[in-house]
Amino acid sequence: MKRRVLVTSALPYANGPIHLGHLVEYIQTDIWVRYLRLKNAEAYYFCADDTHGTPVMLAATREGVTPDELVERVQREHYRDLSGFGVEFDLYYTTNSPENRELASAIYLKAKAAGHIARRNVSQLYCENNQKHKPMFLPDRFVKGVCPNCGALDQYGDSCEVCGATYSPHDLKDPHCALCGSVPTLRDSEHLFFKLGDFQKFLKDWISAPGRVDPGVLKKMSEWLDGELRDWDISRDGPYFGFEIPEESNKFFYVWLDAPIGYMAASRNYFVGKNRAADWDAFWKRDDETEVYHFIGKDIVYFHTLFWPAVLHAGGYRAPSAVFVHGFLTLNGEKMSKSRGTLLRAETYLRFLNPEALRYYYAARLGGALDDIDLSATDFIQKWNADVVGNLANIFSRLASGIAKKLDFTLAAGLSPEGEALFAASAAAVKEIDAAYESRSYARVVREINQVGAAINRFVNDAAPWNQIKTDPEAARQTLTDALQATRPLIVALKPILPQFAAGLETLLAAPPLDFQNFADRFAPLHRINAYEHLVKRIEESDFNAMLEEEKKISAAAAAPALATPQPAKPQPAPAQTPGLITIDDLARVDLRVGKILEAELIEGADRLLALRVDLGEERPRSVIAGIRAAYQPADLIGLSVAAVANLEPRKMKFGVSEAMLLAAGEGESLSLFTPHRSAKPGDRLR
Repeated sequence: MKRRVLVTSALPYANGPIHLGHLVEYIQTDIWVRYLRLKNAEAYYFCADDTHGTPVMLAATREGVTPDELVERVQREHYRDLSGFGVEFDLYYTTNSPENRELASAIYLKAKAAGHIARRNVSQLYCENNQKHKPMFLPDRFVKGVCPNCGALDQYGDSCEVCGATYSPHDLKDPHCALCGSVPTLRDSEHLFFKLGDFQKFLKDWISAPGRVDPGVLKKMSEWLDGELRDWDISRDGPYFGFEIPEESNKFFYVWLDAPIGYMAASRNYFVGKNRAADWDAFWKRDDETEVYHFIGKDIVYFHTLFWPAVLHAGGYRAPSAVFVHGFLTLNGEKMSKSRGTLLRAETYLRFLNPEALRYYYAARLGGALDDIDLSATDFIQKWNADVVGNLANIFSRLASGIAKKLDFTLAAGLSPEGEALFAASAAAVKEIDAAYESRSYARVVREINQVGAAINRFVNDAAPWNQIKTDPEAARQTLTDALQATRPLIVALKPILPQFAAGLETLLAAPPLDFQNFADRFAPLHRINAYEHLVKRIEESDFNAMLEEEKKISAAAAAPALATPQPAKPQPAPAQTPGLITIDDLARVDLRVGKILEAELIEGADRLLALRVDLGEERPRSVIAGIRAAYQPADLIGLSVAAVANLEPRKMKFGVSEAMLLAAGEGESLSLFTPHRSAKPGDRLR
């Protein structure tokens, strides 16, 4: 029976652009789905934008649009960027859909009827600051503080990124509003809870099946399941952008309740739209006929391996066949961070570099486990240039260009004994490659591919057809035929990772679309190939560096510049006349330098301010009082290089003297300090 598989990736949140960290998951998933289809499986790939929650609502308010308008625009941008990297969905949808509303409501009501919903008052953090936002109950991610479990600083109100603990926002030590930095107060509000503990036995049975999760994830899940599972708060008070809870007033589904149901909603829209509702039932109700897999990052394991299977079970649906978890991405050894200039957007990458180079690099670094990936510029460039350009593409450029042209692009009638042996070795490698793809061990796939490519290159080197053609053209034709026949398994192995490159090779060889069923077919006698066209080019270090510099410029221009030093406490009178345009001479008087933050600490009684000591390349560091507390914790700033205006007159303020000004963009939690190139030193002038 034909294998039937439904695959999803975690839903990107509709509050920002797709960046290279996101792409680890989508490229990993796309590779696996392409592999399944080459194996003749009936495989579907669904995803959607995660659209609900207070962050989206507030972002829409800042932009002066409705939340619906914002999420529609961001969805188009996300789909554009993901498609730019060759990620192909059967449907890329939205959680803000009628199908999702219907499914979320039905699952909730079924769970409620079965007694799996509890109701009780909770003490919830409430921010009364009405300067930067309306008074409101703070969602989990709008509260930051010290983790109550391990003491890590600057953690969100739902889970710790350091130790993985989950908790309620009011459990945080020293909580503050992530929007404005104010200290919130506790207020009571009635909330609805999903009784996760009702499903403890079900979850233990589910994870006991082989292959459900990675061994490392299984160990963590076992720790959770050996303890008491807490009820899960699934409601939020208005104002809130999301679905209203049936039979309630001013209560909305928490975004994590309806977000994973978005997997079901996307596939429902697809199948019902094709008059195939029975197929949707088969995937979500009958696990004996179909397979469902989720690809996610390790930061959302708890939601996908405990809450999600339990919610599905409560709603009368099947649980996933498996949940595949990957690690994080770092850039040149640094955590992806906008403030440090290491957050690379997909859109920027596509302006400078070949998207298939990133697909190849991620594949070369992805195993089936939780290891993080470091995108090292040197390693990235060397990997592409050596493997793809120097090894794989080299086979075709040296054979199918000058030599094939001299032979009228015509192959021999069959293979020589040496060609048969080369082809057999190439075909045998496909078995290893097949198994590695199935287990998502893409790094092993890449190693096998390059070994096959190296073997074909050695064969060509030993035969030296560029010499053969001078005295024995038919011998050169035989070498050409033997080598190109051996590339058919190689092309199949490349197709999931480098689909465009592989398609170009199929066109070059005038071959049909190759897959795991027909790769061993032989070229017909006297088969004609097509004229050679250049398929890939080398990547230069200057290309990579230009991309990084462009990203910094785009990020800085995306928001109106903001000065990080706070304004005086008393408003200043407006100037008598409207000032005119500034000139180049005005700008030239600004002494803009690189500074390095040596010390940073909180200021007692100042909700927005931090006290800094900044090295500007002078005999002594300067004191700077900066209004950046909503976006930065002191520990995050130590050692950070920043852009500073050095020739401002020192300003005496309530909490001390500020002797320079830092440049930043944005406001609140989204504020980002401008950072110079990583090679810049304190005191260097910026232009």
